[in-house]
Amino acid sequence: MDFTLFVVGLIKVVLGGLVAALGIWLALRGLSRILGSRPEEELRQGNVAAGLVHASSLVSLGLLVQHAVQATSDAVDLAVRAPHLQWSMVPGLVAVAALHVGLSLIVGVTVLALGILLFDRMTPGIDELAEVRKGNVAAGLILSAILLVLALLTAPGLQAALNGLIPFPQLPEGTLVAPA
Repeated sequence: MDFTLFVVGLIKVVLGGLVAALGIWLALRGLSRILGSRPEEELRQGNVAAGLVHASSLVSLGLLVQHAVQATSDAVDLAVRAPHLQWSMVPGLVAVAALHVGLSLIVGVTVLALGILLFDRMTPGIDELAEVRKGNVAAGLILSAILLVLALLTAPGLQAALNGLIPFPQLPEGTLVAPA
């Protein structure tokens, strides 16, 4: 049993949990401001439409941010497995990983918020947000689908834009060369 890999795995679990908790908090707060509502009140009232939109915003944010957690996890794996590991690199890696994940969360929430507002503007005569607040399930389904599609289509761009922030450790010469 390799104790180092076990500890690294536990660190990854904690990192994923912390990012998820922060993402849930940000998504619920951001969407609540846009919808002009409070998720706990809507849940008590049984507003299915608002529940759908809140749930899809959480899934969408997860789709947008998962790459940040994966990239950080990969960088940690490389650093731990590198034969020339210098523990002095770890604090810098953690700081950059926090920046990467934080930016991913902020950009993700912003993209979803702008998507909701843009959709609301594109359909004059219908106030989708008001319809969702009133419990209109059809409006909630459409808005939920828009959030998910927006996340699926913008996640690769967000990933490409932010991947340069992760300081992947330098691999020894010839590591990635296929044997002849």
